[in-house]
Amino acid sequence: MIDSNSLKESDRAFYFNAGAHKLIADYLKSVIDTDCLILCIGTDRYIGDCLGPITGTLLEKRGFKHPLLGTLDSPVHAVNLKKQMDYIYDKYPNHKIIAVDACLGDQEYVGSIQARKGCIYPGKGVGKLLPPIGDISIIGVVDSATRDEFFNMHNIRLSMVVKMAELVSDALFSALEC
Repeated sequence: MIDSNSLKESDRAFYFNAGAHKLIADYLKSVIDTDCLILCIGTDRYIGDCLGPITGTLLEKRGFKHPLLGTLDSPVHAVNLKKQMDYIYDKYPNHKIIAVDACLGDQEYVGSIQARKGCIYPGKGVGKLLPPIGDISIIGVVDSATRDEFFNMHNIRLSMVVKMAELVSDALFSALEC
């Protein structure tokens, strides 16, 4: 069991740990003090990049009441990110943005999810130069950045990504819908 006081800026919760969604939800509750928008970044064309869209779809299916962008049917990805950012800043100028994205990391952290204050840098792990986004970040480490063939991301298990997305959506729902 994870201690609910242990999630700090540099701590991680693994998707398979009991209580991990509560840990992330409690952290989110402690840093959200205004209206917020959830931005789920990624594409369904690569298993390693679908954490965001699956999370967005799970929230949408639960009837999530807060503004939400990025689902399997309507993904936010490298091609349309700038346009979506312009839309967000125009339509929701006073909302705190919670950005959800997959990332690459050290092998020992694969399967971990981290919630923290600050923006994310979408595409950084695969060499893309995209604008940073978010006031709060939720990142899930889906593969190792040290693999020789990390651009292929062919070793990533869809089941792991789905379980991570379920945890993130449960945490967001718990933190914002109660």
